Amino acid sequence: MNDSPVALITGGGSGIGAAVARQLLEAGNRVTVTGRGKDRLREFAESVGDPGELLIVPGSTSSYDDVREAVDRTVERYGRLDTVIANAGVATHDSVAEGDPAGWSEMVLTNVLGPALLIRAAVDALKETRGRIVLIGSVAGFVNTPGNLYGATKWAVTGLAENTRRQVTEYGIGVTLVAPGRVETPFWDGYGSLPPGQLLTAGQIADSVVWAIQQPAGVDVNTVVVRPVGQPN
Repeated sequence: MNDSPVALITGGGSGIGAAVARQLLEAGNRVTVTGRGKDRLREFAESVGDPGELLIVPGSTSSYDDVREAVDRTVERYGRLDTVIANAGVATHDSVAEGDPAGWSEMVLTNVLGPALLIRAAVDALKETRGRIVLIGSVAGFVNTPGNLYGATKWAVTGLAENTRRQVTEYGIGVTLVAPGRVETPFWDGYGSLPPGQLLTAGQIADSVVWAIQQPAGVDVNTVVVRPVGQPN
C-alpha cells in the first residue's frame, strides 16, 4: 500500500504551481494538478515524464463543481489528501480609476472565491490526514499601491489565510500563506513586459512552499513573505 503524501495544486500547469508540483514529485509525493488549460496541463505532464504519481484534472478554480471533482478524483485515485495549494491567480494589471471592468469579475472569482472553494471542498479529507492548506498570496496583499484591485484580492487572501487557520487548527490542519514579491512567471504576460530589477524564480517560491509542507507534525508555519533583494515595497 502506497502511503506517500498527496497534494492537490490549482493552477499547476505553469509558473509557481508547476514548480511546486515538480518539487513534490521529486520528493516522492503523489500530485494532482488542475488548471483551465488542457494543453498546458498536458505539456506539464509530459515535461515531468508523465509519471503514474501525477493526475491532471482540467477545470476552473472558481467553479465549485470543478474543484469538488478534482478533490474527489484525487481521493479516489490515491486514497488520501494531505495538502492543497491554492495557487491559481490572474491579474488585470490596471486600476480602479482607469481600468477596464470587463476583466475584474474573473480576477476576483479566481483569486478570492477560488481558494475558499478549495478549502471547502478539501477540508473533510484534510481532517483525516491532519494535513495542510497553502494559499499563494502576494506582497501586494500586505502593501497598498494606488488603485490596485489585484492587490485588494490578495489582501483578501491574506485575511482568508488567518481566518481559515483560526477555524481549522482545532482539526489539526495547518494553514500557510506564502506571499511572493516579484517573480518571473507567466503572470506578467498580460502586463506586456517583466518589471524592472531582480526577480525571483518560480522554483525559489516553490522552495518556500515545500519547506512549509515538510515541517514536522505539530509545527504550523503561518506566513512567509518572500521578496527579491532590491524590491523596496
